[in-house]
Order: sequence, then C-alpha cells, then structure tokens
Amino acid sequence: MIKFGLRLTLMGGREALARLILIVTAVALGTGMLLAIVAGINAATAQNDRTAWLSARGEKTASGSLWWRDRNDFYNGRELLRVDVAAVNSSAPVPPGVDRLPAPGEYYVSPALQKLLASEPAEQLAERFPGRKAGVLGRDAVPAPDDLIVLVGRTPSDLAGVTGAEQISAISTTAPESDAAAVQAVLGIVAVGLLFPILIFINSATRLAAARREQRFAAMRLVGATPRQISVVAAVESTVAAVIGTALGFALYAALRGPIASVPFTGAASYSDDVTLTLADGLLIGLGVPLAAAISSLFALRRVRISPLGVSRRVTPKPPRAWRVIPLMVGLAELAYFVGRRPATSEGQTNAYLGGILLVMFGLIIAGPWLTMAGARVLAARSSRTSTLIASRRLADNPKAAFRSVSGLVLALFVTTVAIGVITTMTADRKTESGTDDASRLQFYIEETDNSAPLPQVPGVVAVRVAEGGRYDTMMSCADLARVPSMGRCPAGAAVAQVQTAVLEPGTVWPAARMTVAEFERLPLAELFVPTDGSKAALERARTALENAFPDYVQSPKTERDLNSSFLKAMAVWEQVAGVIILASLPIAGCSLAVGVVGGLIERRRPFSLLRLSGAPLGMLRRVVAMESALPLLVVAAVAIGSGLLAAHLFLRSQLSISLRAPGTEYYLVVGIGLAVSLGLIASTLPLLRTLTGPASARNE
Repeated sequence: MIKFGLRLTLMGGREALARLILIVTAVALGTGMLLAIVAGINAATAQNDRTAWLSARGEKTASGSLWWRDRNDFYNGRELLRVDVAAVNSSAPVPPGVDRLPAPGEYYVSPALQKLLASEPAEQLAERFPGRKAGVLGRDAVPAPDDLIVLVGRTPSDLAGVTGAEQISAISTTAPESDAAAVQAVLGIVAVGLLFPILIFINSATRLAAARREQRFAAMRLVGATPRQISVVAAVESTVAAVIGTALGFALYAALRGPIASVPFTGAASYSDDVTLTLADGLLIGLGVPLAAAISSLFALRRVRISPLGVSRRVTPKPPRAWRVIPLMVGLAELAYFVGRRPATSEGQTNAYLGGILLVMFGLIIAGPWLTMAGARVLAARSSRTSTLIASRRLADNPKAAFRSVSGLVLALFVTTVAIGVITTMTADRKTESGTDDASRLQFYIEETDNSAPLPQVPGVVAVRVAEGGRYDTMMSCADLARVPSMGRCPAGAAVAQVQTAVLEPGTVWPAARMTVAEFERLPLAELFVPTDGSKAALERARTALENAFPDYVQSPKTERDLNSSFLKAMAVWEQVAGVIILASLPIAGCSLAVGVVGGLIERRRPFSLLRLSGAPLGMLRRVVAMESALPLLVVAAVAIGSGLLAAHLFLRSQLSISLRAPGTEYYLVVGIGLAVSLGLIASTLPLLRTLTGPASARNE
C-alpha cells in the first residue's frame, strides 16, 4: 500500500500534482518560518548569556582580588560601556575575551569601538581612555557586533575609595534574572505572535481538498480496501508532501539566517553564526512536522475508517454554542485582575501578562466559529439577495470551516493591535513626562568628592552651584543665564538666580538669590551645562573634555536625548518585535486565507457546477464565495481589534499605571493594508470558479 500511496501522490493526475505542490509550498514556508523563530530565540539567548560578565559580578568582598568599576558613557547617541579594573594580586579573575587583565595605562576595546577610534578624531573619543590600546576584546566579551565596550587597566590606588568601585573575587557567568526574564518576554511574544499563524497555515495546507480525498478513500473502501490500508495511503500522501516541504523549509531557513541576524530582538543585531539550531531543535521540527501532517491526515479521515458511507451521509454539524466566548472573557479578566496587583518579580510579570495574552488568543480561536455563525445569522435576517442568503446559510451551517481559513489573520491583527497600542502609548507618555528631547546641551552631575574642583576650561561651560542651608538650593549666575537664554533668565538687577535644573526652559524667570557673584563662585559645584550647536563634533569634544576634567565621574555628561536612551532602546526593541510580527504574520495569514479559499473551491466544485448548470450566473457564485470568506474575516477581525486594544489598555494600567492612547495613523494604515490585501487574496481566487465549475465537474466522481 505504501507504493500505491506513492503512486497516487506523485502520478495521480493534474489535480493530485496541484494539491501536492500547494501542500509542499505551504509546509516549506511554515517550516522555514518555524525554524527561523527557533534560531532567532537561540541567537538572542546566546547574546544575553554574553552580557553576564558586564552586568553581574561575583561575590563582593573587602579581600577580593580584583577592583571593578563599570560606567555608562555615550558617543553620538550610542551607549558605550566602560569597565575599569585593577588587579590586587596574581589570582585576580580575568574577564572573557582577553587572555590577561590590562595593565595600568592599557585598554582593550570591542571591534565596533576599534573602528570608531580609527575613524573619529582623538579629541572626540580616544582621549577619554588613558594609555595605549592593548588589543581587541574577543567575541566572548562582546554580546553583539555593534556593542561599544572598553576594558581599562588601572592601579588599585586609582580605584580604592572611588564611588562605584568594588572588590570582587570572581566574574559571574550568569546573566541577571531580570535581564533573562526581559529577553524571555520579548521572545515569548515573538514566538506566540508568529507560531499561531504558522501552525494554522500548515494545518490549512495539509487539509487541502480534504473532502475530495474523503470521497476517493470512501470509494476505495467500497471496493474492498480495509481501514488500515486507507490509513496507510492517507499517511503516505501527507507524509510525502510534508517531508518534501520540510526539506525545502530547511533550505529557506538557511537563506533567512542573514536577515534574522540583523533583527535586533534585544536591542542589537546578532552574530550570524549565533542564528543556529541545536540538534534537538532540528530533529524535533524535521521529524515533528511530517509526523503531525500524517496524524492530521488520519484524524481528518476518521469518518472513512468508521464507514465508507459516512462521507456521503453528511449532516449539518451541531452549531457552536455561546460558551465559546468564555475563554476570551477569562483571558481579558486575567489581565484586568493584575491592574493594581502587578507581580513583584520580572518572571512573575512575564508569566502574568504573557499568559493573559496567550489565553485571549486561544479565546479568539475558540470563539471565532460562534462569532461567524452569529454574524451570518444577522446578515441573513437583514438581506434578501440570493448570493447573500446562500453564503449566510452555508456559514451558519458550518461556521468552523469558514472561520478556519481566516483564523491566522485574526490572530495577526490581535497581536499587531496589542504591540502598536502599547508602543504608541508608552512613547507618547514618555514625551509628555520629559517635555523635551534636546540633543544639543550636555548636562553633567558633579559628585560630592569633586564639587570643590575648579571650573573646567571647556568652551561655553555654565556652572550650577549649591548652597547648603535650611534647604538644598541650586544657583546660577545671571551672566551665564544671559548667554544661554534657553535656560531661562534673571529678574532685572539680579546677579545670581535660584534655579531648578530639572526645568531649565526658555522664558522662565528665576527668582533672585541674595548673594554676590564672588560669594556664588565660592560655592561648591553641583552641575555643569555645556550648550553646543548640536553637531556631533561639538558635543563629543565637550563630553571628552568634561570626562578628562573629572576622570572619576559616576554619571557621564549627557544630553536629554541620552537620558532617554534606555527608554528609546527599549522602544526600538518593541518596535522591531512589532515589525517582525506584522511583516511575518500578515503574509503567512494571507497565505493561509488563500489556501483555505482555494481548498473550499476545490471541495465544492461539483455543487457549484450543478448550480451553474441550473442557471446560476457565474457572478452570483463569485459573490457567494467572496461573502463566505469576507464575512468571518471582518466580523472576527473587529472582535480581535477590540480585544487587542482592551488587552493593551489593561497591560498599560497594570504595568505602568497609564491609560491607552489612541493609535496613530500608522496603526490604521497597517490594519487597512492587511485587510485590503486579504480581501485582494480572496478576489484573486475567484477566477478559478470558471475553470473549476465547468460541465465536466458536475458528473459523479
């Protein structure tokens, strides 16, 4: 029977060949995307593991053999991590990526920083690092190709007593739990957002022309084939297509490795050879997809195995019940429960929010058939057109089959709505809080250990000094304010003003301080501001000069935009995640829709042919097919979009205590394009009706 199954699959005529090609194509695309997701998760995990030495140290002890101090710096809007180390004795631990600690006056740099040092003027970057370059950090020490990292050698006396310096006995090899949880949350959302449409796509493909296969296998049962023989033939057909598609999927994955590496899932691109599969991953997918296809095929033919007449004696399936909306409501209720009850740990938050989103997605799949049936009944009650009544009746009779073809797109719209809703709101809220995104004025906080230092010789520097009294007051000279009107101004006749550095804005009139300029200049420094023309050269020269004037700084000089860099980086990650989900899931869902519509046409070619022979116009049949596909799409899409907006609002209220802002034009454009493309795919299948419903298709087969 295996040979017979192979013959039916490979030499069963044009229809069998077309079905084989469609299933192979679908499985190849689905498998390739599934492999890409797993490889992307592996790449992000490997990248996160390499951050361990940067973000977590071993046990801190006064007798530790290594002094350690890490600080964040900036260059041209990019974060630069600086680690100063000093060996106390010969047993000092050595970070990954180097064979020895840098000696005092030496430093190691990451490859990306080495390129910048070679191309940028020294006064803008290289002069921040004392001594000479000893070498380049190996890849084990650099999480991502574009990371800027410098490891600077110092003496123990340089770091002893400096704020932020600590003695450690070992360098950690495990990333912090919070970082790992954040990466898991991002990758979990990517996996959920893409995995569902892919699985639906593969399932739709393997079920292609299921009704016609049932008829053929039922005929084989009537001439003497046993249920076991039918099962073998069906398994061979599905497995052959799935094996070929899986093999092509691996080839597609190999072609996608480069583009996957460039996607910054964690805020930075990955190394291309990090985008890889483990042996277990390859075996699980390579064997699992054909096995799942065979099982799906056998399950679909359960009526044939029970009785060969089961295919002919079709009855209307039981209509879906209203209980199907309960999982959807439970998912939304779970998200609502955590409003005001946010879990304390990152892992708890990941489980709570991701679990709620996942439950809502399951709820949409379960509720979809009932929503389709309800929409069809409403449409039938309000319409008298023949095509609409036929489509509504068919949808009401079998809403599960109608919804199956659009389910992937519905999930894609839900995930897109949640992602864009959250990102849009967080970005708008942050802009409201900061009020400015100034990238031309450097701000530098002076530590108490340096506040008695003289004013550095940096062109245009403006000093803010502090007076200790009954309260903490910050002062600026009116001469400096007159030079920099963007920071406010003094009242007439004042020499020194009392200011609030958090709100230095143009037009603000600061109250006069009761002191002379001489008294002001004797006060300790609190902050320094350096207004520039906003050019990279001016900003980085001033930043380098300030850091050299205060080599033990804790917080590097930064602009308002630099202050927001962590937030902007996080938003960039989420925007990339949303972009990946949108760009990948919508086409996959569209393919599922096209396969579902084509499969429905193939299965109903004979009923449609009989309608044409009885006088039904071809245009009416096309309207029936379009209505059967468009109605469940639009009805459940509306519910998915509403659920997505509500889920985003509940997440924002729970996690950030802010309310959802209305999505911008970008969201409506994405949704509109997605729906328009989907309707276009439906329309593109309609010309097949003329070919599939010819007189020859009306005969018994």
